[in-house]
Amino acid sequence: MIKVSIIIPHYNGRDILKECLDSLKQSTYPHVEILLVDNGSTDDSLEMVEKEHPQVQIIRNQKNLGYAGGCNVGVTHAQGEYLLILNNDTIHKPTWIEAMVEWLDTHPRTATVMPKILSYSQRDRFDYSGAAGGFLDYYGYPFARGRLFDYLETDQGQYDTPMEIFWSSGTAFMVRKKALDESGLFDETFFAHMEEIDLHWRFHLLGWSAYCIPDSVIWHHSGWTLPPDSYRKKYLNHRNNLIMLLANYSVLSLLWIAPLRFVLDCLSGGFALIKGDFKRVAALFAAYIWLLCHLPYLVKKHRKHQCMRKVSDVQIQNKMVPFPIPLKVYIFGKKTFSEIIKTKNSPL
Repeated sequence: MIKVSIIIPHYNGRDILKECLDSLKQSTYPHVEILLVDNGSTDDSLEMVEKEHPQVQIIRNQKNLGYAGGCNVGVTHAQGEYLLILNNDTIHKPTWIEAMVEWLDTHPRTATVMPKILSYSQRDRFDYSGAAGGFLDYYGYPFARGRLFDYLETDQGQYDTPMEIFWSSGTAFMVRKKALDESGLFDETFFAHMEEIDLHWRFHLLGWSAYCIPDSVIWHHSGWTLPPDSYRKKYLNHRNNLIMLLANYSVLSLLWIAPLRFVLDCLSGGFALIKGDFKRVAALFAAYIWLLCHLPYLVKKHRKHQCMRKVSDVQIQNKMVPFPIPLKVYIFGKKTFSEIIKTKNSPL
């Protein structure tokens, strides 16, 4: 019986994929299938899979559909009750799947769970991509337990209790198929970056929750697909974050949120200009130009998300941080998640 479908979107990277699949072989949970969704790889990674991991089902896309499109194709082929979305540049604690399955089995209104994500290169540090659970401030800026922007905490067991979070990292999270049936799949316009946060915001609109389960542990090669300083990465992060914000807030909320967010982005652009980070300035400008050129798409996405709403913005904001996280970090010098939650008015 297949209970968990592991979906791995993939584009090149034979060695990291081999290490990931070798690690999955050591996982002790038995009721799984592994679906490798290939986005048109040009190396010999698929030949390696066919030879060394014949149990893995390969789904071949004719072109690169990105993370979002690749995951969506995998979902349509999956048989499991729970779907485990997984990056190909991860390795895993052998018992990591059991802890997440147990949580979903016993918490029927939880849509997703994620493991604790540590750095592959520095095994005692949290990973940039999700750490020990993702959060959001009112203005759409994401952060995580164990990672505030570029500051990564050492894992000293400080986040070793399950906690409700706002978003599970796209690096690795297990989602209930029933919740996906309600919310719809990843928005393929995003291509990569922020699509999992957009998906989780829809879950919150529908009254679902998300949790980090730290008994489940993986290690991640952060930045393998796109380097942190890549213009494309900066652009996709800015653009997709703004799309997400505009789609998921109600019109009334946007009347005060959107102007403040624009001011914050102008400040961010100004600081980037002073530091000589011209890639970020260009990415921010290009993101706003894209929005202006795609207003029909934005209106359609907003209507779609608001039509599924079962929970008010006020209720959802109880799971968010009221004060802008960039100001807390760069102006007030906060470095850890614990410093943030001591001063916020959220019941997290």
